[in-house]
Amino acid sequence: MNQLPLLNALRARLGEAHVLVGGDLSAYERDWRKRYHGRALAVVRPGSTAEVAEVVRLAAAHGVSIVPQGGNTGLVGGGVPDESGDQLLLSLLRLNRVRALDAANLTLTVEAGCLLQTVQDHAAAAGLLFPLSLASEGSCTIGGNLASNAGGTQVLRYGNARELCLGLEVVTAGGDVLQGLSGLRKDNSGYDLRDLFIGSEGTLGIITAATLKLYPAPRAQLTALASCDSLAQGVALLGLAQRVAQAGLSAFELMNQQSLALVAQHFAQLRQPLPAAPWTVLLELSDHEGEDHARGLLEALLQQALGDGVISDAVVAESLAQSQSLWHLREAIPLAQSEEGLNIKHDISLPVSAAAGFVAQMSERLAAGWPGMRLVCFGHLGDGNLHFNVQAPMGVDAAAFLREQEAAVNRVVYDAVCALGGSISAEHGIGQLKREELAARKDTTALTLMRAIKKALDPQGLFNPNRLL
Repeated sequence: MNQLPLLNALRARLGEAHVLVGGDLSAYERDWRKRYHGRALAVVRPGSTAEVAEVVRLAAAHGVSIVPQGGNTGLVGGGVPDESGDQLLLSLLRLNRVRALDAANLTLTVEAGCLLQTVQDHAAAAGLLFPLSLASEGSCTIGGNLASNAGGTQVLRYGNARELCLGLEVVTAGGDVLQGLSGLRKDNSGYDLRDLFIGSEGTLGIITAATLKLYPAPRAQLTALASCDSLAQGVALLGLAQRVAQAGLSAFELMNQQSLALVAQHFAQLRQPLPAAPWTVLLELSDHEGEDHARGLLEALLQQALGDGVISDAVVAESLAQSQSLWHLREAIPLAQSEEGLNIKHDISLPVSAAAGFVAQMSERLAAGWPGMRLVCFGHLGDGNLHFNVQAPMGVDAAAFLREQEAAVNRVVYDAVCALGGSISAEHGIGQLKREELAARKDTTALTLMRAIKKALDPQGLFNPNRLL
């Protein structure tokens, strides 16, 4: 179909420089994992909510679907076009303004293309905290964070992106603008439309701005690294930390030995202060009473854990630089896996009480079925979210292993996850990677309702078709 009239109309509205056709568009068309590579009719870069609405109206009039994209850091192929060459890739990176900071109301209103790190820094400049924290925070955007209901390292204390958002501005499939940038904590005036769009992966509407929830900045943050001989000990340490620190425990990250071995292999410059252990925990305490109080809690916690045999070794960061170096170890794991090659990724959620048994069972079954496979298990034990990834055996082509073994490995892992009442997607979303798994495993009534919502809000199937559903 000749789409020149649409392209000309888009150029007239956005300007020639913001309608990209031809040339190297791989930064937009290929996902972060380099697993999915599509082809867009054009990449359009609106600079305002009004321009986003105009793009949607023009696309709808020409029957062309739209794939919204933020920082293109997603891990499930939800933000790149298909291979048809018929879809518009709508980049929101130019919608990057901070609209308002209300310190008394503890809210910050920003546009969808704002980088997460920009939001964090803007809050910090006012002495406040926006607690969403991800390894990709220097390149991911708030719109993408909300569209995928991102989790990260602070969910244990502050919740997912959904819990950190009070209001949204959204362009609908009809090209209208939903003005919902409320900073209210209480509003029982009908359906909560905000929660429909958060986590919908761009399939129901295009988020263009958000009002976010801020917190007073803690007076002290302390970070520690501890070694455990088993995952069961890691779970025991979590329980102990919750009892001792209570709400002060803001992060509790888990890393198996293979995870940190990959970091040592690919990022030798990152010092690992503890000897290799089967499991390593990174925990953080945030305190509003001051550093002395926080340090007292942390030292008491670690001394009791050592005395009870829950941990075998520990180190406490003595400065901000040391704390950052400990966090860099955790954040480097996905990058190290990427350097090692494609792998079979599982972003799963389980009851914390089931985590140790699950990992033990899966380790045994996967080793029997795929001798030599390398289990890279890390993640947010505090909220039950594990990144349970299977790397090809040494010397085996990673891409071939993924292509030939993914379906069988997924079946083993997801069957066990579902049997324990867990979820096949904790924080990364569904995209195209897990679309068929969702269709096969989600409650049929839930799927029926989800499809009805999609049909009602996007009757033409304009937004991100064949993603999620």
